[in-house]
Amino acid sequence: MNQKMLSFKLNRLVIACACSFPIMSFAASTTDAEIQQLRDEVKALKLLMQQYAQQQQSNQQSLQQIQASTTKINTENTPALKVEGTRLKTKAGAELTFYGNVRADASYQSEGGSAARLYNQINTVPLTGNNESSDRLKASLAATRLGLDFKTATSGKDINAKLEVDFLGTNDALRIRHAYMNYGNWLIGQTWSNFAVPDYMPETIDALGYVGGAVKRTPQVRYSHKFSPITNVVLAAEDAKDESSNMRLPALTARLNHQLNERVQLSARAMGTEKKTDTDAEMAWGVGLGAKWDVTDKTMIKADYYHVKGDSSFVSWSNQGFVTNANKDIIARNEFDSITLGITQQFSPQLRGTLGYGYMKADQNDAYINALTDKTKANKDLWQAWANLFYSPIKPISLGLEYVYGEREAFAPAPNGSQTGTDNRVNAVAMYNF
Repeated sequence: MNQKMLSFKLNRLVIACACSFPIMSFAASTTDAEIQQLRDEVKALKLLMQQYAQQQQSNQQSLQQIQASTTKINTENTPALKVEGTRLKTKAGAELTFYGNVRADASYQSEGGSAARLYNQINTVPLTGNNESSDRLKASLAATRLGLDFKTATSGKDINAKLEVDFLGTNDALRIRHAYMNYGNWLIGQTWSNFAVPDYMPETIDALGYVGGAVKRTPQVRYSHKFSPITNVVLAAEDAKDESSNMRLPALTARLNHQLNERVQLSARAMGTEKKTDTDAEMAWGVGLGAKWDVTDKTMIKADYYHVKGDSSFVSWSNQGFVTNANKDIIARNEFDSITLGITQQFSPQLRGTLGYGYMKADQNDAYINALTDKTKANKDLWQAWANLFYSPIKPISLGLEYVYGEREAFAPAPNGSQTGTDNRVNAVAMYNF
């Protein structure tokens, strides 16, 4: 109903009433027609007010019905995942962050490994003249990654968890990279080994890294303790996933991290684990030392060193950790040193590059070497050198190009006399991070 019309009628009635009193007091000439007109106007005004009240009541009832219907829909269709502002929440109330990347890798292999997968195979590249795999173009999207981070607030400390997968399993099958929960100083689940950490490896395009470094994720129980803002220790019991050994006890690892100053970080690590066959058992051990140095705001140097005896599961590309006789007695263990060193330069906000070098050398243990069935498949030493550039035209996109050259020297020559195999490749990658 038009409120302006109602206001106009009321004002007119008030004026009429005000004027009628003097007329009634001082003159009796008011006609019956004028009185009837005033009555008609009052009656019309009452009708208008009744219609306006009925319309308001109808509108209110409609609004209540809409609100009740909306509430019912929201109650019956509450999703397991909902958005609150800019945060996602699970049905149980945990805050959720979804991340990952779409990654396309390509490699032109001048010389290298025979396996279909394009990533590093330096320890198994064919010796020269022996079924070499040359002039091959390989491509894959198997390193595409999906991840979820969870956080639940409690009366004490927050509970955090992570689940991250890629497609680098057998035949590009989905595999678990990280799956763990973290409460206070404790972590339970699978993540980077406490001994073989990738933090000190120079940057590469190759998803597995190069010789001298380690890319190892293990199921573990981990405890961290902070001595000061710049020093902490991490202790862990890990399943090393060593197929050559029957695990009876977990591997024990320890890592001491120290921030020397604003630009230098150091990490000292130790590992001890039992190697067991059906009839015998021996201890394997290792130590590691890593360093990161921010020379300037745009220049970083990384270095990592390992010395390991009796184990091949933690540090990548090494020979088998031990050899056995016919009775499955452990008769000798492999021992090796490895190092990787690299410098990364940030040329601009969009462009950076890395030069890197990695080397691994096995001890000349005659008992170990003589027990090998095929000495051409075990390596006296390995090395690789690489150079890459990464360019990000816009923030979520990263493009990379890399050249790598490396060699392996076997303990014994092949029938044609060759004792050296070569890895010679150009790698490229395109990533969309989300």
